[in-house]
Amino acid sequence: MRSFLSLLDFTTQELVGIVDRATELKVMLKAGEVHQPLQGKTLAMIFELSSTRTRVAFETGMFQLGGHAIFIDSQSSQLGRGEPIEDSARVLSGMVDIVSIRTINHQLLEKFANVASIPLINAMSNTLHPCQLLADMQTFQEHRGSIEGKQVAFIGDGYNMCNSYINAAQQFNFNLRIACPIGFQPDAARLQKNTQVQLVTAPEEAVKNADLVVTDVWSSMGHEEEQTRRINAFKGYQVTTQLLDLANKDVLFMHCLPAHRGEEISQDLLDDKRSVAWEEAGNRLHSQKALLEFLL
Repeated sequence: MRSFLSLLDFTTQELVGIVDRATELKVMLKAGEVHQPLQGKTLAMIFELSSTRTRVAFETGMFQLGGHAIFIDSQSSQLGRGEPIEDSARVLSGMVDIVSIRTINHQLLEKFANVASIPLINAMSNTLHPCQLLADMQTFQEHRGSIEGKQVAFIGDGYNMCNSYINAAQQFNFNLRIACPIGFQPDAARLQKNTQVQLVTAPEEAVKNADLVVTDVWSSMGHEEEQTRRINAFKGYQVTTQLLDLANKDVLFMHCLPAHRGEEISQDLLDDKRSVAWEEAGNRLHSQKALLEFLL
């Protein structure tokens, strides 16, 4: 029994296999091939935070694989009345086959996984967003081949997406430059564990010779009260078409979405031919199907 709380929970070979399988499943779906290995299987999705891509990808993915998905939020379940997550883990382990949790508290995931007897997927926490990285790696590979040895730039907040890119640099063997304002850098201990990651202050320095440029919103879920302060702190860190011009000529741009046009990206960036954000979003379906298939 395996769980997926972090990219570091799997080997590089396993991750590459899931990314390859995601593209295979994508081709099969487009060809109209019916593939339902998860008949009779049920996924319980516990979401404390709102979601579009993650939720739709899991629900649609389970349906296409022949299984079933149940959406559970804290307001309509006993979690909202104070039931310990460990108790929920024991109950759900006897009823469903796999669980995905989206939470602002990464420790909740760890508590669930410690007592559950079924696989758990991190559908996003305040620490990591590993499902998004599977789709990102799939998207890059479909456009440019293997990301191994490539140069990647992450511009913006050193939060869960940035942390996951640090883990991805280790697992997929690419070089990563991170440009963050002072006070918003990723965890120093995480950086020290990875020699392929470089922290810089200027976005222009980060994107030099980059094959992939990535950003995320400046105010993630849980940071709503800090929005004004963050907008001021991140001035100068907006990704624009002009900033992409400083990268390699065949650079790709990705954003996990939703995007705040006029803040972390310029108004026109998602329409730039170098942006693959829409395909990246669509690949959430295929990569999460590959993950579900692998775990079950």
